[in-house]
Amino acid sequence: MADESRYADDPDTEADFRRLVELRDGPGKARLRGQIICAWLPMAHRLAARYRNRGETLEDLRQVAAIGLVNAVDRYDPAIGRAFAPFAVPTITGEIKRHFRDRMWSVHVPRRVQNLRNVVRSAGSELAAMGITPSPARIAEHTGLTEDEVRQGSEALHGFSALSIDAETAAGEPLLGDRLGALDDAFDLVLDREAAKPGIRRLAERERRVLYLRFFAGMTQSAIATELGLSQMHVSRLITESCRRIRESATREPTWAQGS
Repeated sequence: MADESRYADDPDTEADFRRLVELRDGPGKARLRGQIICAWLPMAHRLAARYRNRGETLEDLRQVAAIGLVNAVDRYDPAIGRAFAPFAVPTITGEIKRHFRDRMWSVHVPRRVQNLRNVVRSAGSELAAMGITPSPARIAEHTGLTEDEVRQGSEALHGFSALSIDAETAAGEPLLGDRLGALDDAFDLVLDREAAKPGIRRLAERERRVLYLRFFAGMTQSAIATELGLSQMHVSRLITESCRRIRESATREPTWAQGS
């Protein structure tokens, strides 16, 4: 005899399930399958409502629960003798929990660490209920985890949802976004300068002087030619050749070896 249904208002679909198994694939079976799913949707919606206010809309939760219900209907075998509701509830709730686990984290956390998070959170609550301070060592002893695993699980406790960058850190202090670092455009300039240094050191004094006057003093080629008593054409050739040699030096040697 089938187990008693979980809710008093659950529909009686035992006969429909038996007939569904006997029917061949076709429009009639698809229609009966749809009727069974629609009949059990209220139960799926009740299960979805248990997880409201956890960062997901109720409508989306109902859709996830409906997917679990469809899977349960397709897998249910009335010949086993178990009522549909006790069979379907774990399938539907499992689908909802899987949705939270795989889709709702603001930061990607490996599934192993997600499981550690759940164990650490439950152990912390249990220890606190017993009046014991849930330190990493106590949690490790209580769960059989290592302290390193407890620390990983504890860190993941704050990874499910992210704070807004407009969140206040404390009264009178800057917003969270104002305290976050930003990419410094000068980093690339520093790398380029360090890469160019060895090639510049190998240049003759006059070539280094020409490059300084052109790129650091901002002088024109004509002004440099007058300053050094050279022709403008000669100054242009010196700049071109010096830059070529510096570029070759920078691309030929790794940065860490250039300063040696």
